[in-house]
Amino acid sequence: MKTIVASTFGQLFRIATWGESHGAGIGVVVDGCPPRLPIAREEIQAELDRRRPGQSKITSRRVEADQVEILSGVEDGLTLGTPIAMLVRNADARPGDYDEMRSKFRPSHADFTYQAKYGIRAVAGGGRASARETIGRVAAGAIASKLLAHEADIEIVAYVKQVCDLVAEVDPSAVTREMVEANIARCPDAKTGQAMIDFIDGIRKAGDSVGGVVEAVARKVPAGLGEPVFDRLEADLGKAMLSLPACKGFEVGSGFAGTRLRGSQHNDIFYVDEGRVRTRTNRSGGIQGGISNGEDIVLRAAFKPTATILMSQETVDSDGRPTSLQARGRHDPCVLPRAVPIVEAMAAVVLADLALIQASRG
Repeated sequence: MKTIVASTFGQLFRIATWGESHGAGIGVVVDGCPPRLPIAREEIQAELDRRRPGQSKITSRRVEADQVEILSGVEDGLTLGTPIAMLVRNADARPGDYDEMRSKFRPSHADFTYQAKYGIRAVAGGGRASARETIGRVAAGAIASKLLAHEADIEIVAYVKQVCDLVAEVDPSAVTREMVEANIARCPDAKTGQAMIDFIDGIRKAGDSVGGVVEAVARKVPAGLGEPVFDRLEADLGKAMLSLPACKGFEVGSGFAGTRLRGSQHNDIFYVDEGRVRTRTNRSGGIQGGISNGEDIVLRAAFKPTATILMSQETVDSDGRPTSLQARGRHDPCVLPRAVPIVEAMAAVVLADLALIQASRG
């Protein structure tokens, strides 16, 4: 049986990303977006600008404007209800940086696993395994976010919660996009954010990398989104986050910390506020029984250190012989600051899809 790369996501609001890190370009097709949704290229570009490389001293030095082209599905600032195709052309590709990696596998990268699965791989930049693939997700997420805001006033804000052992103090119910964008770490806790910047910069200078946690909150999500049993809301969100490059962990609400509490401590007590059922705490993270309960959805995605580092490491080559590799290229010493808009985008795609499914039932 022939194998193919699965690059589609969603049921009614569907996205399909395409392109390689150092190929001609990266893009996405969004299918299922309702017609007459107001969307401007500038709105999509603003999100891509938050994701692009070269934006600060603690991100990849690759120089890309990442200018989006809308090829179909939008006319006079309104969606047509037909597939929306978007393209970002690669301008600063340097495939020569990866010549040594044609025969050597980078530790903890997807070089070996792609070769084992397909018998062939795009060597330069890791091809589809590169985080550059997320350009398509962010472009699609901009449309999903606009749909959520336009139809239900839902807003999603993500931020860097933790870098290594530096943990920020952030109130998910009060954090704003302006607070997140106030520093290059995208940490709304100013003091911890500066410590993160200094730490990441030191890691960069050493040629190493570091990981951490992005936290996100979705506000004004109505009760009733999500399906019980296999297609639970947290399961869909978990799949979305764990599909991101370098993401190794996912939590909702209290997450793993909830295992240290008793039921009497963990349960979210119900009460009625102006005719609406609310909970006094939100350890459930806005989801109960796999369905949204109307409280803020709070999630966290854990990202490992960037696999490609500028330090000599032991590895093996394609013939199975021991060797060493001194990687070159331009890579993020920490993916967290640029992962913030990507996490927002995937959360928006999931919620937009579920909102359309719920609306289709009348």
